[in-house]
Amino acid sequence: MNYKQPERLTNQHYMVPSSPFRIFYHTIQEHIELHWHEFYELSFVVSGEGKQILNGISYTMKRGDLFLLSPADFHEIYVENGSKVELYNVIFSEEMLRDGLQEMLFSRMVENVAVIKLEDILYIESEFQRLWAEEHSLNIGNQLMNKNILERIIIEFIRRSGEKKGFIKQKSINFENKHITKTLSYIQHHFRERLTLEQVAKEAQLSPTYFSKYFSKATGISFQSYLQELRLQFAKSLIKSSELPITEICYACGFNTLTHFNRSFKQK
Repeated sequence: MNYKQPERLTNQHYMVPSSPFRIFYHTIQEHIELHWHEFYELSFVVSGEGKQILNGISYTMKRGDLFLLSPADFHEIYVENGSKVELYNVIFSEEMLRDGLQEMLFSRMVENVAVIKLEDILYIESEFQRLWAEEHSLNIGNQLMNKNILERIIIEFIRRSGEKKGFIKQKSINFENKHITKTLSYIQHHFRERLTLEQVAKEAQLSPTYFSKYFSKATGISFQSYLQELRLQFAKSLIKSSELPITEICYACGFNTLTHFNRSFKQK
């Protein structure tokens, strides 16, 4: 039997080289097949109703819902015949996030969805409208303005989304070294590859011993444990979202052997 791999949307095809940010306004009237991205994706539902399967979990899409997806998330969208969902869709790389904002995202381990209260919907919608206007203008400083607006929206998202469940159980991360923060983003983008402690320490511009010490102190978990948790979360999403054989999922998640994957997954 032939199994279809979920499509991977790449920076090369969807991002503009001159900017780490793009905004779209979509009207969805048909099934959007299972896929994932190299970039982050922030969506705000303006009108209509549909269903989003995100990492194997079904969410209703309705006005006021905010969804934030990382490069480790899978999703697909369904709308009933004759229905439609209208939404703003912002895609961006970590370059759009200052260190402090990256810390908030990683330390809180936020959920993928936030439901905006009725009294706040117009405010959030106006922020996306401002993003759209700035992106399509030639105003001086529009890229800086976009970054500021996006940061405000993400902070509002973090405040409303709550703590993420079922991932790494830990206390709020105390980041003592900005290199560790940037490294977490690097790991999130490359965990499916053969990453070593030495390789990631080099990316952080730290010695392996120093990096290992500060990584554990910052996250409350070792580098290898963090990497395995991320791979297992990715595997769980694929198992729930796709019909891929376990062997393919094993290697797609960065595990070298099926035996190691099976043992790690059962332990988790």
